[in-house]
Amino acid sequence: VIARIVPEEDMPYLPDGTPVEIVLNPLGVPSRMNVGQILETHLGWAAAKLGLHFATPVFDGAAEKDIKTRLSEAGLPTSGKVELYDGMTGQMFEQPVTVGYIYMLKLSHLVDDKIHARSIGPYSLITQQPLGGKAQFGGQRFGEMEVWALEAYGAAYILQELLTAKSDDVYGRAKIYEAIVKGEAAAEPGVPESFNVLIRELQSLCLDVELMKKPREMQDLAHAAD
Repeated sequence: VIARIVPEEDMPYLPDGTPVEIVLNPLGVPSRMNVGQILETHLGWAAAKLGLHFATPVFDGAAEKDIKTRLSEAGLPTSGKVELYDGMTGQMFEQPVTVGYIYMLKLSHLVDDKIHARSIGPYSLITQQPLGGKAQFGGQRFGEMEVWALEAYGAAYILQELLTAKSDDVYGRAKIYEAIVKGEAAAEPGVPESFNVLIRELQSLCLDVELMKKPREMQDLAHAAD
């Protein structure tokens, strides 16, 4: 995770004046559990100083004590940290910083290949929700956490639109399209198809679940049960 991009002359530099080439964010290590990146940094620095090449197999790499031994041999601090100087002010940073040599490869993830937009498009046959992904000309997933964010803001109408007309309310999205074409006010949203899928799923488990549209029907049902 790149922490900052600055001109070469503003990059932090070592006591001998060598500027670092990349500034990485330390928060990119614990959550991803890639401590190997730090160990590789230390071992890479020792290897560069000693003029050696190291190969560390998966799950059978160099032990921490071996890395410290190599750092000592190279005349480097065993902590793998050194005093760095701020490239803009020339002053030393308060704390020593981990520096070293690691392999850095560019991933082939480019914006031009990923950019995607959709108005209407294909829908899933079962859930009637838009398909996902650029390859299928799908929509952008609006997940639970995004819904919670809008709920926290109290954005009721946006939520209603996202969860019905822009998703799996077959009747509602047809009516909204019609209203836009005719320049009329949008109709009331219908029932999301995913709710009907849930009802059918329960019915397949021999649970007699029926959807009542009006309170009157529910009252009639209660009287019939009596």
